[in-house]
Amino acid sequence: MLRLFDRLYLLCIWISGISIFFMSLIIPWGVFTRYVLGTGSSWPEPVAVLLMVTFTFLGAAASYRAGSHIAVGMLTDHFPEPLHLCMAGICVFVMVWGGKLAMETMGQTLGDLPWMAVGWTYMPLPLGALMTLVFVLEILFWGPAHERAVVVFDHEGPTSAEAI
Repeated sequence: MLRLFDRLYLLCIWISGISIFFMSLIIPWGVFTRYVLGTGSSWPEPVAVLLMVTFTFLGAAASYRAGSHIAVGMLTDHFPEPLHLCMAGICVFVMVWGGKLAMETMGQTLGDLPWMAVGWTYMPLPLGALMTLVFVLEILFWGPAHERAVVVFDHEGPTSAEAI
């Protein structure tokens, strides 16, 4: 089961990293087309915002599992079990209401991207909350994961490829 959590963690990390990578390409393209070519593209800003929301919510889930989210870490170090239950409740709330928001806006389209439903821009909320909930339940039932090899792969010391 812990291997499944490790793979979900890596999935969150990779999606977040790819989102940041493409966002760092799209924003300069928007600046280039606007100020050098004189014809600003309409799509870079909404796509960059979507990518930012994606890496924010999935990255927050991964950092929660790794114990590296500074604001959450300050609380979880002092109030372990009750706070994790509270965090689970917050995740369920965001999943339910974020999912409703995403579903109710699927019939609307973005002005700058008429082919994309507005609901897709809200989809990272329930997905990030789902991933965070999975990691909260992991911490509650299997203990903290911030010492697992997949989480500390960049730290000094021996690591095992079996963890991944």
